[in-house]
Amino acid sequence: MGARNRNGRHMLSPGSIAEQLAVIPNLARAALVERWTEAYGHSPPKGLSRRLLEYAAAYHLQTQAYGGPTPRLRRKLRRLAASDHLSEAASVNETGVARIPPLGSRLVRTWHGKTYTVDVLENGFLYDGQRHASLSEVARAITGARWSGPRFFGL
Repeated sequence: MGARNRNGRHMLSPGSIAEQLAVIPNLARAALVERWTEAYGHSPPKGLSRRLLEYAAAYHLQTQAYGGPTPRLRRKLRRLAASDHLSEAASVNETGVARIPPLGSRLVRTWHGKTYTVDVLENGFLYDGQRHASLSEVARAITGARWSGPRFFGL
């Protein structure tokens, strides 16, 4: 028998995991939905993006091989999600520093097949020749909907 992870499941060889992870972006959406259903016991939510289906497939594969979060970490994450500090925690990184990129950074985001570029200025953000006070304003200008700017740009 092969090695087992901390959950008692058989571990895959590192080469095998890397090979399986490399295949995920090339899978058809139907195959990704099938993997979700096998992993979680139900269909994914309607409208779930392909990107999240790919992430879920990769996460499930890795947790099978290496084990998932410990029960202690799961409890801590549940407490954090239920707390009033979630919005505050989402706006800063682990060291408590705001997640706004350094002055002069360029953020690039593809949305519905078009690439958008935003420059970080001293007092705001430059998008499409116009200055905006926040990334959320930029995200709204791009999408027409109220988005969290840091979330839209993956910060």
